[in-house]
Amino acid sequence: MNDLTNTQPGSAAEPPAAVSAIPQEELDRLTDDIIGALKSVYDPEIPVDIFELGLIYRIDVDDDRNVTVDMTLTAPGCPVAGEMPIWVENAVSAVNGVGTVKVEMVFDPPWDPSRMSDEARVALDFW
Repeated sequence: MNDLTNTQPGSAAEPPAAVSAIPQEELDRLTDDIIGALKSVYDPEIPVDIFELGLIYRIDVDDDRNVTVDMTLTAPGCPVAGEMPIWVENAVSAVNGVGTVKVEMVFDPPWDPSRMSDEARVALDFW
């Protein structure tokens, strides 16, 4: 949540940095493990994982270690649109230390190939 209540009139609005109750070392491990779990989920039509494809827009870990993932699809009419969020939820839920997992589908901004990592571009010969 961005708290802009301490902003002085006429100054640039800068939300305070979020402070987590989770120790930084544990948060770093959780983040790495969550990303690893996301990299185990593949779009069945494209031989690249959803993280490298750029389908993951946001990962939020709250102080209770509950995780919210905002993700999209390469196309709104994707044949696995109903299944892929479940795959993501299952993969992230398997990470040690994670509480509940909520996956939100978002389509703004729409996905485009510029969101792919260099690794995905190489795998798809997309240069």
